[in-house]
Amino acid sequence: MSIKADLIIENANIFTSDANKPHAEALAIKGNRIVFVGANEDVGQYKDTSTRVINGMGHTITPGFIDSHFHLLWGSISMGGAQLYEVKGFDDLQATLQSFEKENKTSEWVEGRGIKYNIISGRDELDKIIPDRPVYINAYDGHTSWANTKALEMAGILQPGVDAPGNGVIVRDENGMATGELRETAMNMVSDLIPEPSEARKRELLISTIKKINATGVTSVHNMNGEMEEMMFYAALEDTGELNLRVYVPYWVKPETTEEMLKEAAEMMKIQGEFARGGAAKFFMDGVWESYTALNVDPYADDPEAKPDGIYSLEHFTRMAALCDKMGLQIFVHCCGDGAVRRVLDGYEAVQRSNGKRDSRHRVEHIEVIHPDDIPRFTQLGVLPSMQTSHAPFSMSEGDVWPTRVGEKRWPLSFAWRNMKEAGNNIAFGSDWPVAPYDPMINLHVGLNREKWNPTDPDQTLSLEELIIGYTRDAAYAEFKENEKGQIKEGYLADVVLFSHDLFALDPKEILTAKPTMTIVDGKIVFEA
Repeated sequence: MSIKADLIIENANIFTSDANKPHAEALAIKGNRIVFVGANEDVGQYKDTSTRVINGMGHTITPGFIDSHFHLLWGSISMGGAQLYEVKGFDDLQATLQSFEKENKTSEWVEGRGIKYNIISGRDELDKIIPDRPVYINAYDGHTSWANTKALEMAGILQPGVDAPGNGVIVRDENGMATGELRETAMNMVSDLIPEPSEARKRELLISTIKKINATGVTSVHNMNGEMEEMMFYAALEDTGELNLRVYVPYWVKPETTEEMLKEAAEMMKIQGEFARGGAAKFFMDGVWESYTALNVDPYADDPEAKPDGIYSLEHFTRMAALCDKMGLQIFVHCCGDGAVRRVLDGYEAVQRSNGKRDSRHRVEHIEVIHPDDIPRFTQLGVLPSMQTSHAPFSMSEGDVWPTRVGEKRWPLSFAWRNMKEAGNNIAFGSDWPVAPYDPMINLHVGLNREKWNPTDPDQTLSLEELIIGYTRDAAYAEFKENEKGQIKEGYLADVVLFSHDLFALDPKEILTAKPTMTIVDGKIVFEA
């Protein structure tokens, strides 16, 4: 007698991400597992009077999307501030911040998140908007912020003579006064003054945000900043059944991290819940192009005098990475510049020589620019690329500062998804939320339709199949879970998304018209339109 399913979806166009059975019409779920994938005429044996049967109406079903680069708690907390992602100019910024100020009268600070570069230059403009309360706003990429005079005074950095720690920069005018622009670790000199929300408020923001994330078809994330405290926050939600998102949490290794401190990463690795688990370490090798903190092989195109060094020397990175590797940790490293990518690959190569080669699946995150000599090194070293399509400026008409910083000579290997794919790499895709929207459809859209900045540039776009596989099967492989999820396959976890359209019948330029209508996590419907 066959198993009787709790849920069946039939008459669908199922893209399984399973190379051995790429397409199907129906699936059946029992508990938290997929028990059948196949034809409509064969799924009937799994039906019972208690089985919920859904007509897929020919629409696409995919495995749940796995976002391979995410900042879950940080992003959720930022949802409590003013949202500046859609701000187009100073007037927009003024209206948004003043509206937030009126709605949050009891809060000492006015803070916001998501502003684009070139909209504001410093404290004078923020003083015009709100002069009598401290104001702190963060760029969309999280690597530059702006503060008003009140906030700079409170931090004690308005006047000359104070430097930022590490790779931070307090931008100053010709008289040495802080302009209000703060880069990298200089941001902490102000942001550390802002009171953290209560634990109850964090929990409220996190649960609310997870519901919104589920509504876009995301069922798992690889969290890119963490420590035991954050891990336990997720584990507590899992214990109460409120964590409807699988979260892989690395330990954030900072320049000041010691070998003794890595014991926390080892403790996190022991936590292996169905939803919250450890087992990785995260490094930052450089900053970002926009703030002149990306580590490059050649100088910046628009400012050759800007010569940032990496956050780690090669020796320092290799030493710490070797310790992590010896512990059995997977390693993720933020690298925007081609110099950062090269230094990390050099470090991974040195680690293999010292520790021996194993199935480590160490990763390089972002890879916004890569030198052609370094593309084949990924497959040679067994290193995985993790990339975010929506980081790429969609077209030159957007007026983004990124292409100017990089310069035309580097455009052909900027966001080089096609080059990386053709070199034999399986790319894990994600969003880097809250740097970019978490909605996978936006990332699919950019990956499918991004315009060339120069007609002679190579076409770096990918097919819909390649993008979905990168968001599912390859993303699961990038966290050692390829035998559990990332495919619609019998015995796999029931993390599934049903869409409003047949994605493969749409013109690629119309992909944004499609939305999830149902998201299933662990066999449970967590979103239904």
